[in-house]
Amino acid sequence: MKLRRIGLFALLLVFLPAGIYATVAHGGDASGALREIAAAPDARAPEGVRIRVEVLNASSVRGLARRATFHLRDRGFDVVESGNSVQKHDSTIVLDRSHNPEWARLVANAMGGAPVAEAPDSTLYVDVTVLVGPSWRPPAKPFYP
Repeated sequence: MKLRRIGLFALLLVFLPAGIYATVAHGGDASGALREIAAAPDARAPEGVRIRVEVLNASSVRGLARRATFHLRDRGFDVVESGNSVQKHDSTIVLDRSHNPEWARLVANAMGGAPVAEAPDSTLYVDVTVLVGPSWRPPAKPFYP
């Protein structure tokens, strides 16, 4: 019984400061930590909404656009085109093509919180363009032994 109390006290000493730090670091609002979790690469397209996405490899890493295409399709986005970009970028950038910043933000969250830029272009027939940089890594798949 005494060991259980000591173990409980030790856990309290470890997790209490972490919770206080998270609250203070987000301006006294613990929901800031929840917003960061919501920006995880598990963001999904809303049910019944078709968000057309173009994925372009903006790096010299082979197959990166293909892996990003599968990643976004698994999350419900309609990737209509995939290929290589003429311009190279150091990091992933999401371009809003159809004046729907919410959709671009959803795609950016699915890509791990990439920055969003407005670059309207109605001739592309897509809502969002993703320029995948060399620093992007797809989330690890679960290991099932």
